[in-house]
Amino acid sequence: MKKKKILDAVLEEFAKLAAIPRKSGHEQAVSDFLKQDLTAAGFTVIQDERGCIIADKPASKGYEKVPRVILQGHMDMVCVAEEGYAYDPLKDPIKLIRGEKYLEAEGTSLGADDGIGVAEAMYILKHAQNHGPLRMIVTVDEEQGMTGAIHLDSRYLTDAAYLINCDSENYDELTVGSAGSVNLDFSRKLTRQAATQPNGWQIEVKGLLGGHSGERIGDGRGNAIRTLAFALAALQEKGSVELASFTGGKARNAIPDDAKMVIAADLDQAAMDAVLKTQRENYLKMYGGVDPAVQFVLTRVDVPQQVLTADVTTDFIRLLTILHTGVFAMSTVIPGLVETSANLGVVSMNKEEVTVAYFPRSAVDQKLNEFCFMAKEWAALTGFTAHIGTQSPGWKENKDSRLAKLMTGIFKEQNGLDMKVETIHAGLECGWHFLKNPKLDMVSIGVTTKDIHSPNEKLLLDTVEPQVHLILETLHQIAERG
Repeated sequence: MKKKKILDAVLEEFAKLAAIPRKSGHEQAVSDFLKQDLTAAGFTVIQDERGCIIADKPASKGYEKVPRVILQGHMDMVCVAEEGYAYDPLKDPIKLIRGEKYLEAEGTSLGADDGIGVAEAMYILKHAQNHGPLRMIVTVDEEQGMTGAIHLDSRYLTDAAYLINCDSENYDELTVGSAGSVNLDFSRKLTRQAATQPNGWQIEVKGLLGGHSGERIGDGRGNAIRTLAFALAALQEKGSVELASFTGGKARNAIPDDAKMVIAADLDQAAMDAVLKTQRENYLKMYGGVDPAVQFVLTRVDVPQQVLTADVTTDFIRLLTILHTGVFAMSTVIPGLVETSANLGVVSMNKEEVTVAYFPRSAVDQKLNEFCFMAKEWAALTGFTAHIGTQSPGWKENKDSRLAKLMTGIFKEQNGLDMKVETIHAGLECGWHFLKNPKLDMVSIGVTTKDIHSPNEKLLLDTVEPQVHLILETLHQIAERG
């Protein structure tokens, strides 16, 4: 099949996925579509109780005894939109914009993470020839909690020899290891009282780069939630300030690029401007070299009727400033690789309750254990309740991986350059697959995408066809070599 036809066919599969809202935790519609589409294509399809799809294609004639290969990706996506863009992630499709170089979305994240990986696997399942037994596994809820991978029945992994995860971000990189992580959430019931201060203000921190909290955390970018929390603390040092609302962030695994609060204060315009000017100067001294477009937007609003009581506000500020975000430690084994980090991802507040989502990652499981211990201490210090999620295991590099050696050789032959082999500071479902079948020879690959988990997300079109050819030839050589 010619290059253009392969690209068009893969993008056709991707467009089907983009037309179906598939926010993490809301994948029933896309799961049903995958089951129907793959069944209609003639494959044996299982939809497990959580909505994961397992589709089997029998071996080509003469290759029945070849070890099974799994192609794996996830169907959910991080749904974010540009400020002011009308978008309901539970109802609205992704509107695709195809240019000469990139595929993008109108006003929202694209969902190439991991829609393009699933689309490639669908294409390959339908078009591959001369291969052994082939399986496609598409999981749910990878972005929020990896619950699909966590609860996937191990029998779908233990009868295979190889697994190609299609959830990485650069076509010339082969991932052979990844970090573990744990969801830490803090919640507290709110007590409110009537506002006593004369001026109502809304303050928004915006203009930050944001980005994936694993891939981009080592860049040293700013965090809008933490930045706004320190601004609130600085305002309280200058006058009487009462907090009515505070929200920020879009996903626990995305560095927040905006945060907003409403306050009642005795500070006038000049005093407010002076404090925020200083805060912006402080921010630029810390992050200006990599994330310089920060804005502190001050707007006069009606005085809020209800504000948090002083003790709740104090504890809230204390928690947000205690929760360090960014790099904790660099790898002592792999130069330039982040070993341990954490992201203060989301703050949600309504009249009755506030919740804070915090997301540590580490290549060292014991350091995640420390975060879990510290979460209980931070909660005790601030009157919050800590909710500790299931710890995702790291995926340890297999230095004797036959699959890695095979694919890097094919890549060089096809592209004329070396494929980078690396361990990443991001979570992949491979950690859970490895836990269930340590003998499974795994790698992770992906087409080149930029600014994932953001409205600027884009897919480099020229990397789709090479990726498809890499996988097809890998399947063929495994079949030929046995």
